[in-house]
Amino acid sequence: MRNVVTTFGMKGKIFMSDVVVSRKRNLFYGRKWNILDIVTIIWVSFVHFLMIFAPFTFTWGAFWAAFLCYALCMMLGLTLSYHRNLAHRSLKLPKWLEYAFAYFGVQAAQRDPIFWVSIHRTHHQHVDSDKDPHSPTYGFWFSHIGWLFDSSFIVEKYKERKNVEDLKSQAFYRFIKRTYLYHILAFAAVVYALGGFPYLVWVVGGE
Repeated sequence: MRNVVTTFGMKGKIFMSDVVVSRKRNLFYGRKWNILDIVTIIWVSFVHFLMIFAPFTFTWGAFWAAFLCYALCMMLGLTLSYHRNLAHRSLKLPKWLEYAFAYFGVQAAQRDPIFWVSIHRTHHQHVDSDKDPHSPTYGFWFSHIGWLFDSSFIVEKYKERKNVEDLKSQAFYRFIKRTYLYHILAFAAVVYALGGFPYLVWVVGGE
């Protein structure tokens, strides 16, 4: 195999990887931005901005609240529910527990279960190919975070989402998909009401 340049950019081999960047997609410039892309980048920027205040707002209450929310939302919500239970069907839970864990996952702010599971199943089906929704063959930054701000890319390839019929058939997941943003905003409002700005920084920013 011929030598290629090791890079984080738009050509060559990705650093510490055997994946060669073979396609190009503009991450920020020269493409259309829709309202979903704008909302996504505002939210991601806001969460990272909050973390600037973490050293100045530390309290043990905020710390333990953040730890609890991490355990519920990231470990039970994303890892166990979204990933193992819903995407891979590695385990079966009673419906009330399945829905509870999935709702914890909603509060991790990584989109609704139908979207997340569809993207992940598609990724495994077409890993590192043109059909992979966050393929590294478009470059490191695209696969890492750029694809999140490019919903047109997702729509153009996966508009019908036919690989999540099991979730789309359930009223709970359809409801969460329709009302997703309200749940995130309500959670942030409750966190702020309970602990003020320090809790907002550590709980919402920490996720």
